Amino acid sequence: MVASAGMLTQKLNVDDLQAEKMKPFDGTMVYAQNKRQHVIMTEEYAKEYPEVKFFSMHPGWADTPAVQNSMPDFYNKMQGKFRTPEEGADTALWLAVSKAALEQPTGEFFQDRKVVSKHLPLACTHSSQEDHDKLMKILDDYFSQFSE
Repeated sequence: MVASAGMLTQKLNVDDLQAEKMKPFDGTMVYAQNKRQHVIMTEEYAKEYPEVKFFSMHPGWADTPAVQNSMPDFYNKMQGKFRTPEEGADTALWLAVSKAALEQPTGEFFQDRKVVSKHLPLACTHSSQEDHDKLMKILDDYFSQFSE
């Protein structure tokens, strides 16, 4: 799963997965929340299917219209420091095709081919197993609408 460091600021919110209650709507926060969900889904799938490797990763900051439009101050400060598309794709491709990736622990979050923390120190972004289970149940229920 391609996640984002944006999720590092977000704790899982299972009470409003579709951002229907968010007033005012904040697309950047919804994006970060969705990326947090990706990381948790990866952890849960890794537990449920231990014979399969599941990884999430952050490609690093790339010069995209989304970054430019949603975080203009950050975008302006990062000029000249963004990754190329090739640099951003490196870890995702490495995880997908490298034999070395098979030696990596399943369910982990990667950047630059290394396991990195899923949480910032003191950020209070850890969520309970109960919330993880609720997320997966909501997603299963949603998926079942389209698979029957």
